[in-house]
Amino acid sequence: MSTIPARLARVTRTSANAAEAKHRIKSLYRSWYRSAPEIVSLYALSVSPAYVRHAIRQKFEQFQYATDPRTVDVLLLKSRQDYQETMNAWKQPDHVLGILLENPVRRERGFLEKFYEGRDEDASRPAATGVM
Repeated sequence: MSTIPARLARVTRTSANAAEAKHRIKSLYRSWYRSAPEIVSLYALSVSPAYVRHAIRQKFEQFQYATDPRTVDVLLLKSRQDYQETMNAWKQPDHVLGILLENPVRRERGFLEKFYEGRDEDASRPAATGVM
Protein backbone atom coordinates (compact mmCIF):
# COMPACT_ATOMS: atom_id res chain seq x y z
CA MET A 1 0.00 0.00 0.00
CA SER A 2 1.37 3.41 -0.89
CA THR A 3 1.81 6.13 1.68
CA ILE A 4 -0.67 8.93 1.25
CA PRO A 5 -0.48 11.13 4.35
CA ALA A 6 -3.96 12.59 3.96
CA ARG A 7 -5.55 9.15 3.51
CA LEU A 8 -5.98 8.60 7.24
CA ALA A 9 -6.26 12.22 8.36
CA ARG A 10 -9.31 13.11 10.43
CA VAL A 11 -10.58 16.41 11.74
CA THR A 12 -10.27 16.69 15.51
CA ARG A 13 -13.71 16.34 17.06
CA THR A 14 -15.17 16.32 20.51
CA SER A 15 -17.79 13.82 21.53
CA ALA A 16 -21.23 15.28 22.22
CA ASN A 17 -22.18 12.47 24.61
CA ALA A 18 -21.02 9.12 25.94
CA ALA A 19 -22.76 7.14 23.18
CA GLU A 20 -20.92 9.03 20.45
CA ALA A 21 -17.61 8.57 22.26
CA LYS A 22 -18.28 4.84 22.57
CA HIS A 23 -19.04 4.65 18.85
CA ARG A 24 -15.80 6.48 18.02
CA ILE A 25 -13.81 4.16 20.29
CA LYS A 26 -15.29 1.08 18.60
CA SER A 27 -14.58 2.50 15.16
CA LEU A 28 -10.95 3.22 16.03
CA TYR A 29 -10.55 -0.21 17.62
CA ARG A 30 -11.89 -1.86 14.45
CA SER A 31 -9.44 0.14 12.35
CA TRP A 32 -6.50 -0.99 14.49
CA TYR A 33 -7.76 -4.58 14.64
CA ARG A 34 -8.29 -4.90 10.88
CA SER A 35 -4.88 -3.43 10.09
CA ALA A 36 -2.90 -5.91 12.23
CA PRO A 37 -1.84 -8.11 9.26
CA GLU A 38 -0.82 -5.01 7.32
CA ILE A 39 1.25 -3.75 10.27
CA VAL A 40 3.07 -7.08 10.49
CA SER A 41 3.86 -7.11 6.78
CA LEU A 42 4.61 -3.37 6.53
CA TYR A 43 7.21 -3.46 9.29
CA ALA A 44 8.36 -7.06 8.70
CA LEU A 45 7.73 -7.95 12.33
CA SER A 46 8.64 -11.34 13.71
CA VAL A 47 5.30 -11.68 15.49
CA SER A 48 1.96 -12.92 14.25
CA PRO A 49 -1.04 -10.70 13.49
CA ALA A 50 -2.84 -12.43 16.37
CA TYR A 51 -0.17 -11.17 18.77
CA VAL A 52 -0.51 -7.63 17.41
CA ARG A 53 -4.28 -7.84 17.83
CA HIS A 54 -3.82 -9.05 21.40
CA ALA A 55 -1.49 -6.13 22.13
CA ILE A 56 -3.97 -3.68 20.60
CA ARG A 57 -6.75 -5.10 22.75
CA GLN A 58 -4.60 -4.70 25.87
CA LYS A 59 -3.90 -1.07 24.98
CA PHE A 60 -7.61 -0.35 24.61
CA GLU A 61 -8.50 -2.25 27.81
CA GLN A 62 -5.90 -0.26 29.72
CA PHE A 63 -8.10 2.84 29.46
CA GLN A 64 -11.54 1.25 29.49
CA TYR A 65 -12.52 2.91 32.77
CA ALA A 66 -11.89 6.47 31.56
CA THR A 67 -15.22 8.24 31.89
CA ASP A 68 -14.38 11.93 31.61
CA PRO A 69 -15.44 13.00 28.10
CA ARG A 70 -12.41 15.28 27.64
CA THR A 71 -10.05 12.51 28.69
CA VAL A 72 -11.70 10.09 26.27
CA ASP A 73 -11.42 12.64 23.46
CA VAL A 74 -7.70 13.16 24.13
CA LEU A 75 -7.10 9.40 24.22
CA LEU A 76 -8.98 9.03 20.95
CA LEU A 77 -6.96 11.84 19.38
CA LYS A 78 -3.64 10.32 20.44
CA SER A 79 -4.63 6.83 19.34
CA ARG A 80 -5.87 8.08 15.97
CA GLN A 81 -2.61 9.98 15.49
CA ASP A 82 -0.61 6.89 16.43
CA TYR A 83 -2.66 4.83 14.00
CA GLN A 84 -2.04 7.28 11.17
CA GLU A 85 1.71 7.35 11.88
CA THR A 86 1.85 3.56 12.03
CA MET A 87 -0.09 2.97 8.84
CA ASN A 88 1.79 5.63 6.87
CA ALA A 89 5.08 3.91 7.83
CA TRP A 90 6.34 6.97 9.66
CA LYS A 91 7.77 4.74 12.38
CA GLN A 92 10.64 2.34 12.60
CA PRO A 93 10.03 -1.35 13.44
CA ASP A 94 11.60 -0.73 16.84
CA HIS A 95 8.99 1.92 17.58
CA VAL A 96 6.17 -0.46 16.72
CA LEU A 97 7.63 -3.31 18.75
CA GLY A 98 8.69 -1.13 21.66
CA ILE A 99 5.81 1.29 21.97
CA LEU A 100 2.82 -0.49 20.53
CA LEU A 101 3.55 -4.03 21.62
CA GLU A 102 5.39 -3.42 24.89
CA ASN A 103 3.58 -3.96 28.15
CA PRO A 104 3.88 -0.62 30.00
CA VAL A 105 3.35 -2.09 33.47
CA ARG A 106 6.54 -1.55 35.43
CA ARG A 107 7.20 -4.05 38.16
CA GLU A 108 8.04 -2.91 41.67
CA ARG A 109 11.76 -2.52 42.22
CA GLY A 110 13.37 -3.71 45.39
CA PHE A 111 16.23 -2.19 47.33
CA LEU A 112 18.93 -4.01 45.36
CA GLU A 113 17.58 -2.97 41.96
CA LYS A 114 17.54 0.65 43.11
CA PHE A 115 21.02 0.26 44.58
CA TYR A 116 22.38 -1.20 41.34
CA GLU A 117 20.89 1.70 39.40
CA GLY A 118 22.70 4.09 41.72
CA ARG A 119 19.72 6.07 42.91
CA ASP A 120 16.73 5.87 45.18
CA GLU A 121 14.00 8.25 43.99
CA ASP A 122 11.65 7.28 46.78
CA ALA A 123 14.03 8.54 49.47
CA SER A 124 15.03 11.79 47.76
CA ARG A 125 12.92 14.91 47.47
CA PRO A 126 13.26 17.58 44.79
CA ALA A 127 14.78 20.79 46.11
CA ALA A 128 11.92 23.00 44.92
CA THR A 129 9.09 21.25 46.77
CA GLY A 130 9.29 23.42 49.86
CA VAL A 131 8.66 20.37 52.06
CA MET A 132 11.06 19.99 54.95
